[in-house]
Amino acid sequence: MTGEETTILDYSYMDILTPCDKNEVRNFTKTLLPVAYSLICMFGLVGNIFVVMTFALYKKTESMTDLYLCNMAIVDILFVLTLPFWAVNYALNRWIFGDFMCKLIKGIYALNFVCGMLLLACISMDRYISIVQATRSFKFRSRTLAYRKVICLTVWVASILISCPTFIFSGSYQSTNVSNDICEHKSSTEFDVTLKLLIINIQLFFGFFIPMLFMVFCYTFIVKKLVQAHNSKRSKAIRVVVSIVIVFLICQVPYNMVLLVTAATMKTLDKTCQSEKQMAYAKYITETFAFLHCCMNPVLYAFIGVKFRNYFVKVMAGLCCVRYKNCRNTHGSRPSSDTAHSRQTSEVYD
Repeated sequence: MTGEETTILDYSYMDILTPCDKNEVRNFTKTLLPVAYSLICMFGLVGNIFVVMTFALYKKTESMTDLYLCNMAIVDILFVLTLPFWAVNYALNRWIFGDFMCKLIKGIYALNFVCGMLLLACISMDRYISIVQATRSFKFRSRTLAYRKVICLTVWVASILISCPTFIFSGSYQSTNVSNDICEHKSSTEFDVTLKLLIINIQLFFGFFIPMLFMVFCYTFIVKKLVQAHNSKRSKAIRVVVSIVIVFLICQVPYNMVLLVTAATMKTLDKTCQSEKQMAYAKYITETFAFLHCCMNPVLYAFIGVKFRNYFVKVMAGLCCVRYKNCRNTHGSRPSSDTAHSRQTSEVYD
């Protein structure tokens, strides 16, 4: 039996044949991550619940973008509800919730990652159609609205299928370098390592690179079209689009590059302890920024819009007046005669 065959590779602690002491890394995560994940959970939960409430109580998902935003808020809520488990895990430096919860929580993260990116791609495509293909977008978007449930169901089914390997192969077990249980994909044989590499590559390809290509393509033409257009709201629209792309890149690119490098070097046996520590630091720091994206989505895709803010204020006013029994019919003021052109314009520029 060769040394490579007896090596146990672990994604979190990157075990190799010669154990590497990573106590300083674990002390770092024990201090930083419980606080960071708790804050992300709190702000992400509040922001996304407000988004769902606004769509459910007032906005009624009038467009495809609205429907995508609502679905994104739902998948973000599912994800932030798992962060307290990770906060406890890093605070105690061990996994105490058992094998089933490990599979469920790891699977929900994979689902959030893939589904969130696919929905971002759908949003960018919808905005591309409404701006760049504006002359023929109304007929096409009317057809997509008729099949909106099918489109969203397809996104969810595709996300679940891509995430299934994470549900199946994750588990709670004891690592060779750590005396306590950890929650990770078990990689004790060469076949397990190959399978894990395949899973990571599939999820990166469908959950990151394809949506990123869609976003780059769509937003490049959107900005080009807005620059050429003579519209008083052009500058604001460009700022919104640029903000979306910048936040997406800042949050997601570093973490996914770390995952890519980790996957490419999993079978390398000549890694130094220092390089392992650097990769561990990079993973945890970039992972925190990637998780932060679920807090930014409500701001970038919802609260930054004037129309959505107006709806949100009316929802809050309605809830307050119910509480204090001093109601006016806030929902009765909802506009009902918007033309197709004005709806398209408000989606883009608000």
